[in-house]
Amino acid sequence: MISRFILLLLFTTSLFAQNEPVSHQLQNIKEALELEIKKENKQGIAVKMLELGEVYNNYGLYANALVYYNDALKITQNKQKDTLYVLINNAIGSVNKTMYKYKIAETFFSEALVVSKEIKYAKGQAKALSLLGANAEKQSKYKEALQFENESLLFFNPVKDSLEIAIVYENIGSIYEDLLDFDKAFLFFEKALAILKNANSKEKASVLNNIGDVYRKKRFIEKGIDFTKQSLEIATKISDNHLLESANKDLAKAYALLGKYEKAYQYKLIAEEYKQVSIANENKNLVNLLQADFKINQKENQIKLLQEQHKTNMANQNLVIVLSASSLVITFIVFSYYRKKRKASIKIQNYKQQALKIELEKKEIEEKNLQRDLELKTATLSRYSLHIAQKNKMLSELSLKLKNIVARKNDLFEVKIKEVFNEIDFALQQENEWGEFAVFFEEIHPNFIKKLSKIATENLSPAELKLGILLRLNLSSKEIASILRVTPDSVRVARHRFRKKLPIDSKKELVAFLLEL
Repeated sequence: MISRFILLLLFTTSLFAQNEPVSHQLQNIKEALELEIKKENKQGIAVKMLELGEVYNNYGLYANALVYYNDALKITQNKQKDTLYVLINNAIGSVNKTMYKYKIAETFFSEALVVSKEIKYAKGQAKALSLLGANAEKQSKYKEALQFENESLLFFNPVKDSLEIAIVYENIGSIYEDLLDFDKAFLFFEKALAILKNANSKEKASVLNNIGDVYRKKRFIEKGIDFTKQSLEIATKISDNHLLESANKDLAKAYALLGKYEKAYQYKLIAEEYKQVSIANENKNLVNLLQADFKINQKENQIKLLQEQHKTNMANQNLVIVLSASSLVITFIVFSYYRKKRKASIKIQNYKQQALKIELEKKEIEEKNLQRDLELKTATLSRYSLHIAQKNKMLSELSLKLKNIVARKNDLFEVKIKEVFNEIDFALQQENEWGEFAVFFEEIHPNFIKKLSKIATENLSPAELKLGILLRLNLSSKEIASILRVTPDSVRVARHRFRKKLPIDSKKELVAFLLEL
């Protein structure tokens, strides 16, 4: 299983190495995908989607690549995790890393690592660790990056995975170079070069260029130029424009440090030329890919459209036959249906009208009852307030008479009479009746107190709120004085102060203003 998917990736890479036209690549892979779909082979579908993602990824169309990678991932998530699942997660993580989405990339690399451990897939485990290291390096987390890269070396096979090991050595060297530890950087670049010594590959050219860079930074400039020229020689043989640009750029830096500015300028111009060639080639390849993708999709859409048109024509023919054969039956059924529906509609309409009439009559009765209840409660409240006023007046007068009798110094009755008028005064001071009165008032005039407090320009005292309630009932100053057990003059003064705290026009009556709340 493992070797199969390794060969798959090597095959995909070889397609690009042979410069096979991209239209052929896409066409072949999509035809193979259609075949796997017809066979309902989920494993094969996921493999072909991974291959398509690789094509788009290599041409820099990362969004398109992620579409195919994610579709492949959905298929492999629904079954037992295997090496293919690991490869897809590493591929999705690599695209996100390229797009600078390092946190998302880390999630997929970590998932690949966990599953590789579970299924004992050493190569997948090593690759995931190396990718985690590269991802950490991009975020300048050098200590974490070194830990991941070194750990990945424990899982690569020294014989079968020599190229991957060389790449890890180069990655570690680059980390030490970023940390300005050039001795350690040189050590790991040398290890990578020892593995790649017999190959003329872009990996070897990259390592040689890195060694030359280290020598230049250590001020061994002539030595560095030798290695950079070796890198340039290999890059020329394999026609890698990026490596040619990089080598010429480094040579320009080296000769500038030696003070040979004319030579440095020449290499810089050459580097710029290779850069422009690289950009032009990439744009050309991208255009070719987009054109090929468009043509393939256009062809697929036309085929699908023709298939759908054929299905539609067949369906229309069958429909015409069915309609012709059943038109009379349908006409009769429709006529009968609408006849019954009309009768039922008339019955429903009559029923709704009767129900609405009953509902209106019911609401009218309820409104009359509510109005009658409100009038009754209002009259009762008025009688209750008058009763309080009369009771308080009677008790006050009785208390005064008893006090006058006591003042005559009649020893026989003085003690008893004092007890009586003390009880009367105590009764006059109780607030129970007022509490009941306030509750009763709130039932008839809900929210009056809240509205009054809200519109007042100053905070109202409890006594002023009581005064507002009694004025709302349209009681006279004498009646209010009896209820509050004060003089009418005190009531008039209180009314004046109360009025000043309300936003009331000077020409408007206070009682009329309160009745509108």
